[in-house]
Amino acid sequence: MSLHRFTWHRFAAVVRKEFIQMRRDRMTFGMMVGIPFLQLILFGFAINTDPHTLPTVVVANDTSPMARSLVGAMRASEYFDLTRPGPQTDAEARQALKRGRVQFILTIPEHFGRDLVQGIRPALLLEADASDPMAIGNAVSALRGIMDQAWERDLQGPLDYLRRPPPPADLRVHRVFNPEGETVFNVVPGLIGVILTMTLILITALAITREKERGTMEHLLASPVRPLEVMTGKIVPYIVVGYIQIVIVLLAARFIFQVPMVGSIPLLLILAPLFMACNLAVGITFSTIARNQLQAVQMSFFFFLPSILLSGFMFPYRGMPEWAQAVGALLPLTHFLPIVRGILLKGNGLPEVLPHVWALLVFLAVILSIGLKRYRQTLD
Repeated sequence: MSLHRFTWHRFAAVVRKEFIQMRRDRMTFGMMVGIPFLQLILFGFAINTDPHTLPTVVVANDTSPMARSLVGAMRASEYFDLTRPGPQTDAEARQALKRGRVQFILTIPEHFGRDLVQGIRPALLLEADASDPMAIGNAVSALRGIMDQAWERDLQGPLDYLRRPPPPADLRVHRVFNPEGETVFNVVPGLIGVILTMTLILITALAITREKERGTMEHLLASPVRPLEVMTGKIVPYIVVGYIQIVIVLLAARFIFQVPMVGSIPLLLILAPLFMACNLAVGITFSTIARNQLQAVQMSFFFFLPSILLSGFMFPYRGMPEWAQAVGALLPLTHFLPIVRGILLKGNGLPEVLPHVWALLVFLAVILSIGLKRYRQTLD
């Protein structure tokens, strides 16, 4: 009769047993503590939807006091970073904007100061990389206030009337690569990288772990197959799956979301296997470390969380502190997003995306060496 009633001693025995099991499975316990801690750090310190110190180039065709006051006010603001040496000509500046090296180009026309004091209202051209609309919105709005503050000391006495509306200079904002500021144009191409990261790492992380649990690993280890052959043999089939995912997203982007595709789709398809290989190598490496499939899934999530938060997919990359950008630069998704967005939205070619390609190659070489080192020819 007592077997059908709840008893405290049986309950205590089950609780004790679970604590013992938790103590033995230290990796799972570490993930349970580490993932919330990681979320706390990332959301508390790294995530910022109001980016500051955005790299800006000023093409100054006028050196009047009015122009120098404006440049000085921008340099003193929190939104624009004019400290880095940048291109001097219009062509060089636009090339830097296309490659993602700068976020803004401010062009000051000739005779700007003369026209301003004469009340002609000269036009300032601000070209903004709008491929990520969230990154530029607040900075563009702040520039109008910066202009008013820049000329407070200059527009005094006989020029005091210029401080009344309308502003003495006209700011014309040209949002390039995404003129309408459509968020979907930024998100949908990025989904290619996010989907590949999530699915390929998770699937391959279970590969060797599943064979260990099913006992088929002994047969693989007894065969003459070398470690590199095992890893590449498990990676290649999933590259085909990755291509299917890419085609599905591209078709949806084109015919459902009307995302402009101004670049070379074949170039994107040629470079995509490199990114897929990086993720698959991470998954295989995790599977060689994990003792069971649960640990493999936990490790995959532990890698996926910073990838999606620090890569620039959800939040502006330049809005994060420098330490967070340094961590994000170690992740393959951070380098694939500029590749896919640059090709589709900006029409970038291989020269523009080559720095990110080299970063992916270095990551692949490092993670493959770690995975091969972890791989064992005999069961532990």
